Amino acid sequence: MTLLRDHDLSAAFDHGSLAYDRLVAVNPGYHRDLRRSARRLGLADGGRGLRLLDLGCGTGASTAALLAAAPHAEIVAVDASAGMLERAAAKRWPTGVTFVHAPVEAMEGPSAHGRFDAALAAYLFRNVRDPDRVLGAVRELLRPGGRLAVHEYALGDGRVPRAVWSAVCGAVVVPAGLLAGDAALYRHLRRSVLEFDTAAGFATRLRRAGFRAVRALPQPGWRTGITHTFVARAPGAAGERA
Repeated sequence: MTLLRDHDLSAAFDHGSLAYDRLVAVNPGYHRDLRRSARRLGLADGGRGLRLLDLGCGTGASTAALLAAAPHAEIVAVDASAGMLERAAAKRWPTGVTFVHAPVEAMEGPSAHGRFDAALAAYLFRNVRDPDRVLGAVRELLRPGGRLAVHEYALGDGRVPRAVWSAVCGAVVVPAGLLAGDAALYRHLRRSVLEFDTAAGFATRLRRAGFRAVRALPQPGWRTGITHTFVARAPGAAGERA
């Protein structure tokens, strides 16, 4: 199977949006882990006075995680899938949350949306054609010293994380996709993780893109060694360290 990209991936998510919330609801720890990644941004005072960017917001689970971590912030949530975004926007949100239908690549440069104090990208980078280009775009969208948290499937070194991921996909993820009528999307999910950067590799990619203070933090439970939060800062902060 070839990995889905661009229009084909957006179309698959459009269709998958119908059952997406039901499927993640039975995934133990899914929402809790997103909230943990959002908290790892370390936003003070509930995000008061801050502008936050939610990249690849899907049906809004990552948006809700950001809102829980920073209830007083302004949040701009972006996704390339019209179907996912429609379901996100249909939920109840405070007035400071805005949804934008656009590929992340179209966000290059701060002219249209301004700069942001922090960004969360959940399950995004293994789904884009050019992760380096997107990281460059995110760096330019952040204010100097702005914070980035990437919540992503990025396997640890060794055979165990790959074996656990393959077993979970074979027993749960792909069969659930078949039942939902979204087999291609969930087969893509399985393969995209196996072909994406390792955790160490993505941390290196972040540094190569110019980000500073990069750390890869594990998630607990069966996701240990499979899902990580990568935290980093855009260059330009006073006294920053690489």
